[in-house]
Amino acid sequence: MGRSLFLLIVNVVEARDNFFLQRRDSVGRLGLFALQKITAVFRMLAYGLPTDATKEYIKIGESTTIESLKRFCRAVVEEFAHEYLRSPNAIDVARLLRIGKDRGFPGILGMLDCMHWKWKNCPTAWAGQYAGHSGSLTIILEAVADYDMWIWHAYFGLPGTNNDINMFNASHLFANLAQGIAPPAHYVIQGK
Repeated sequence: MGRSLFLLIVNVVEARDNFFLQRRDSVGRLGLFALQKITAVFRMLAYGLPTDATKEYIKIGESTTIESLKRFCRAVVEEFAHEYLRSPNAIDVARLLRIGKDRGFPGILGMLDCMHWKWKNCPTAWAGQYAGHSGSLTIILEAVADYDMWIWHAYFGLPGTNNDINMFNASHLFANLAQGIAPPAHYVIQGK
């Protein structure tokens, strides 16, 4: 992630939730910076670190890390959900269809794929539910993205959906398509 994007997220989260503002404690000592709290959150999300692992290099306690994670996620969803956590609207569909047509794929809204994401820190008690076909522990992510990686559909599989077919059967996208619910798309193939 670029520095400017990281700092944008820090500023947005800090403006959304006063928990991230640096304050003095009861004896007058300055508390943690927003950068410390949000760096701990990013390291947990990006690398799957446990909460106590942030104590060594960021000097932040476990309970503060957990609270930071909860509040960070809430602030990000509140701020960015309207733009990035939604189904495509009519303008988006028109843009996606134009892009598909320009690239030689008329009528295509994006590419669907399932990714098996290795879960190295999976709790032992859950291991059987997340064992994939190769024997490794995975969580399956189903995603639809356009050419510039705008992901307009993402679905993480439930326990037991360890292959692509089971994933598609549990997917909200395919359930909607089976019920005839889809973004409106008007396109022409071979002049028809």
